[in-house]
Amino acid sequence: MNFVRTVLGDVDPVLLGPTNYHEHLFQVTPLLSGDELDDEQASREETALLRAAGMTAMVEATPVGLGRNPAAIARISAATGMHIVATTGAHRTAHYPDNSGLTSSDEATLAARFLADLMDGCPRGDDEGGPVARAPDGRPVRAGLLKAGIGYWSIGPFERRVLAAVAAAHCKTGAPVMVHLEHGSAGHEVLDMLHDAGVGPHRVVLAHADRNPDPGLHVELAQRGAYLGYDGMSRHRERPDSALLDLIAAVCAGAAADRLLLGGDVARRSRYVAYGGMPGLAYLPIRFLPRLRARVGDDLVRRLLVDNAARLLTWRTT
Repeated sequence: MNFVRTVLGDVDPVLLGPTNYHEHLFQVTPLLSGDELDDEQASREETALLRAAGMTAMVEATPVGLGRNPAAIARISAATGMHIVATTGAHRTAHYPDNSGLTSSDEATLAARFLADLMDGCPRGDDEGGPVARAPDGRPVRAGLLKAGIGYWSIGPFERRVLAAVAAAHCKTGAPVMVHLEHGSAGHEVLDMLHDAGVGPHRVVLAHADRNPDPGLHVELAQRGAYLGYDGMSRHRERPDSALLDLIAAVCAGAAADRLLLGGDVARRSRYVAYGGMPGLAYLPIRFLPRLRARVGDDLVRRLLVDNAARLLTWRTT
């Protein structure tokens, strides 16, 4: 296998170009009440702004049960020329209401659902077994990445079932895996659990690793083969962009440049320009990348945005 599965079909990894590894075009969660992403026109306009700023591919990282809209994502991809990889799997427990049927599902049911999203196509809504979403050309919209999530130094029963189900679906397909680490915690522990279930660290990106800006820890995780997802730029309440620039430089100096990925994870309508907010998805290429290029050079930035992203997103089982 040598392809990346996008919402408009499988593509050669070399065609992706500069890739934003983590964004959301549609998302509805009780944790972000009032900040829903649910307007197709606005999400298309925001995607167009990112595309005009030079990014040619992105991961839409919203998993099952949180307002995914696969058909709309495919329409946005077709309209903007952006390669988009859709996501299956499930987030950490706190993102779901108490009466969610998803969180009461057993491991086998979850694995079957995730596998169907990857191979047959994602349902048009969040209901399992509904009609498959279709791209503008009539093809099924299939997910290209598996996702799980954990709490802060906490992996609850549902989250453990999701990790096991994600591993089972990966072992049958070779699809890449993303794991949400709350505040960057428990990276080694997640890699251990996935490894025991048959997922090599080199097939995993640890999202939000930069929320715990510890270069020594990050080099350790990268040495195991894991990818590190850095997506904290523009979050100045927690730390300035200069701290993320320092972290990238330090981790690259530790010979881990081949394991870094960049994204925005902007994730809120109040932070999307097309929804009337700021700074928007284009903050990454317009504001952050020029500073990063000045710090580490064009070649290294290309490795992070192009080479590393294509390598992770390519389906493979070994």
